[in-house]
Amino acid sequence: MKKVKYFVDKNYKISEVDPRMFASFIEHLGRAVYTGIYEPDHPTADDQGFRQDVMELIKELKVPMVRYPGGNFVSGYNWRDGIGPKEDRPRRLDYAWRTTETNEVGIDEFVDWAKKADIEPMIAVNLGTGTPQDAGYFVEYCNHPGDTDLSELRKKNGHEEPHNFKLWCLGNEMDGPWQIGHLNADDYGKKALEAAKIMKWVDPTIELVACGSSNAEIPTFPEWDRTVLEYLYEQVDYISCHRYYENFGNIEDFLGSFADMEKFINTIVSTADYVKAKKRSNKTMYLSFDEWNVWYQKKIKLTDWEVAPPILEDIYSLLDALVFGGLMCSLLKHADRVKIACLAQLVNVIAPIFTRKGGAVLKQTTFYPFQQVSTYGRGEVLNVLLDAPTFKTNLHGEIPIVQSTATYNKEDNTITIFALNCDQIDDVELSAELRSFGGLKVIEHVVLDGPDLNATNTFENPENVKPRNVDIPEVREGSLNIVIPKLSWNMIRISCNK
Repeated sequence: MKKVKYFVDKNYKISEVDPRMFASFIEHLGRAVYTGIYEPDHPTADDQGFRQDVMELIKELKVPMVRYPGGNFVSGYNWRDGIGPKEDRPRRLDYAWRTTETNEVGIDEFVDWAKKADIEPMIAVNLGTGTPQDAGYFVEYCNHPGDTDLSELRKKNGHEEPHNFKLWCLGNEMDGPWQIGHLNADDYGKKALEAAKIMKWVDPTIELVACGSSNAEIPTFPEWDRTVLEYLYEQVDYISCHRYYENFGNIEDFLGSFADMEKFINTIVSTADYVKAKKRSNKTMYLSFDEWNVWYQKKIKLTDWEVAPPILEDIYSLLDALVFGGLMCSLLKHADRVKIACLAQLVNVIAPIFTRKGGAVLKQTTFYPFQQVSTYGRGEVLNVLLDAPTFKTNLHGEIPIVQSTATYNKEDNTITIFALNCDQIDDVELSAELRSFGGLKVIEHVVLDGPDLNATNTFENPENVKPRNVDIPEVREGSLNIVIPKLSWNMIRISCNK
């Protein structure tokens, strides 16, 4: 059995975890909204049409924030189309996904849903076809208390109190040629700067996210990020990151996706710090990793201009869930700079929650690692010193067979270790040195694994892939020896007695 040495000290911490690390994303795309969170004819729908079975699972995931309304969708979206009496709202062609948008759900409905789900909205403005003035008007409608045309219109539409959205995205993926109103870095920087000025004049309390690069393969990466930050460094609080992973047939490369995510984060951090130095600024730029997931970006031919067609409905396997867990470790390991991370997306569209129109709701395999880390990955991220054998990948070079991080929660005095074993043949014995925490007792060891890496959850067999509890070892003199099964995702929770 391979052995991994694991050292954690309570005094060696990376950062407090921002709860927004466990955020998600709802875009007007496919069935994310319609027959996802909203389906008035569903047996569980409330008086506003929101599916309660879906909301229960979202609450189980403990998602604190959701980005809305896009995504590519937002770059052609007029927020005014989604307010006022529903019978008066226009049906529009959505150029981004070539569907028809009914506008049954708009900003006021979304804020009602968010309150019911105990979620803080993260709102994106249109900097594709939209103007800086449009962005300012949107903030005014949502956040200004009253006595202006737009704030009084909000009241007329049923919301006397302002929505008080505090986090706003300055567009979406504006570096991408696929984006409606695509701009080069200089033109985006100038436009976003004017939008930022107006938006903060309307509400000085808001935080802003600048569009970073949409991916690492685009030729302008990371020069785009440098240029944009040189325009916006003192006006924004975050630069966005987007990164997706899929299995191209090499399991070692896919399992090692966490190494690419960490390289990607380090590149953006370095770029931001260069701009900080160039500007002689005392401000540290943080990252909003507001799109990430496993996503199989296959091309699907659909009939144009349908309403809520089944777009991007990936069905996730056990292998996908293992890779997903490794990515979550990477985000936590960079909690000093990554303050926001949005799993893209939340329901139906490349999502951990999947619905049938008029029917049941399903937990996909990726639901479980997200739920575990969102629930128990709070508190402080600890700096883990790991001595492990490596395995060879084509894309990432030699990387450790175990990807892991650990958190310490002062509130309940617990340590949680998250670990992905990438070894395809052997279990691993993990020897963890934890003596700085005092007396310890293992609460549980939960494993996600199985004989079939391609296994999925279905409506007919919804618990085909789910975590299992295994026997827990004793902690002796501050040391823990625990077996991590081959090709498995693990959560080990430990209580501290003093």
